[in-house]
Amino acid sequence: MLGAFGSQARVGIQAVSGWKDWIAGKLGVTAAGDPEEQERARNLAVAALLVEVLRADYEFAATERRQVVESIRSILGLNAAQCEELLADAERQVDGAHDLHQFTSRLNRSLSHDEKLQLLEQLWRVAQADVVVHKYEEHIIRRVADLLHVSHREFIAAKLRSSGDAKRAAASGTEPGSDGSGSQGP
Repeated sequence: MLGAFGSQARVGIQAVSGWKDWIAGKLGVTAAGDPEEQERARNLAVAALLVEVLRADYEFAATERRQVVESIRSILGLNAAQCEELLADAERQVDGAHDLHQFTSRLNRSLSHDEKLQLLEQLWRVAQADVVVHKYEEHIIRRVADLLHVSHREFIAAKLRSSGDAKRAAASGTEPGSDGSGSQGP
């Protein structure tokens, strides 16, 4: 009788373990000891947030998609093929996502504060890629900044840095840095 109970207990433990693995997979949680898998999950979280901004205004401009690929390359240092593969994976992940927390919680554990600021700048670049920043794009970026524990001042600074000297120079009709001071405008 004890042998049958032990067998049933093993089956029960395997079932619980299977459920835990399934839930961890759905939540994007990985084994703590696998650095390669942790890096993959971090990269996927970065790309997923870029996709969230891409989709925020419900208009999928080619310029925004190109900016997402460029942002992935810039942040993660991947080649074009790796960027496209990660983007496809991120789009699938976002399709099944229920909130931003599942992505930002991973990034809070793996990114430095400076890396979080760099990510925010890239999120703004995606939003600005089609020239018009939609209120939903700004809302997503604001929520991401809050979830990444970035101050409002840093959120605004990232927005201003992302627009770059070239955009401000085009608006004022001067070349970037042509006055020698590096500042643009009165």
